[in-house]
Amino acid sequence: MSKDSTAVAVAGAWAGQDSEEDPALIRRVLGVRLRRLREASGISGDAAGRVIRASHSKISRLEAGRVIFRAADVDDLLTAYGVCDADVRDEYRQLVERANGTGRWQAGPDLTAARPDTYLALEEAAALIRCYAPSLLPDLMWTPSYAHTVFSIADRQPAADIQRRIELLARRQRLLTRADPPRAWFVIEEAALRRPLGGAEIWQGQMDHLAELAERPNITVQVLPDHIGGPAISGTPFTMLRFAASELSDIAHYLHLAGPQFLDKPAELDRFNAAWDRLCVCAHPPERTMQLLDTLRTTRSTGDPSL
Repeated sequence: MSKDSTAVAVAGAWAGQDSEEDPALIRRVLGVRLRRLREASGISGDAAGRVIRASHSKISRLEAGRVIFRAADVDDLLTAYGVCDADVRDEYRQLVERANGTGRWQAGPDLTAARPDTYLALEEAAALIRCYAPSLLPDLMWTPSYAHTVFSIADRQPAADIQRRIELLARRQRLLTRADPPRAWFVIEEAALRRPLGGAEIWQGQMDHLAELAERPNITVQVLPDHIGGPAISGTPFTMLRFAASELSDIAHYLHLAGPQFLDKPAELDRFNAAWDRLCVCAHPPERTMQLLDTLRTTRSTGDPSL
């Protein structure tokens, strides 16, 4: 089995799916392979776009695995890249079929009517997840009550829509406690811990849940002191995903008012890694997290007005 084929096979296993694969991962691997073929043949992105009657940006999205692959387009690209071997071309056709399949994150009627979400599949398949969210806790750590409070404040959606979002979030959060969990690393602002969203009872439940997660061997939690000013380092919440297979590059995912963005170019990742490194250096070491949480919960229970 080739290295590329091994990476594809491993992709399904990461997500704990056995026979069921995550098409989003297959698209990533297929995109990597096509990019390597293009670069080896000395063909530019613009020229490759013309081969399939599309733009350079379409080639970029294909090579990043962010769009559905058309079998005819892949056939034309293989021809342009000088791939003539019938078995190799047939392997690519099979990859296209698998990449365009429906994975576990195909939203059903109980959630939304949207198409499969690439980020959700990639998040579940990651070997390492690093999260920072200024002013709030990262959503993978939210309790249902805390999530309800945040969604109600932020979006003012109908109750049924909020409940669907909470259910989807709960499905995502299972990856932290499954049998083969990824490593997860969270940097949390001290100010976010002190902010009692939803009232004392919801806050207490959230702090207890956070403490339980922080004790898990696959989870690292650091607290950023108030005086550091985390948003000065990064005012945007972001998540960085790393995968076990070398075929899949890291991904930075962040949210802003215009919607989510995926970044995987080296220069882009360098900026996020630099911000992450600075956050981790400025935050308390992980060994102090449980002590900080215990102190915060104890002080809050005594009714200290300074908190």
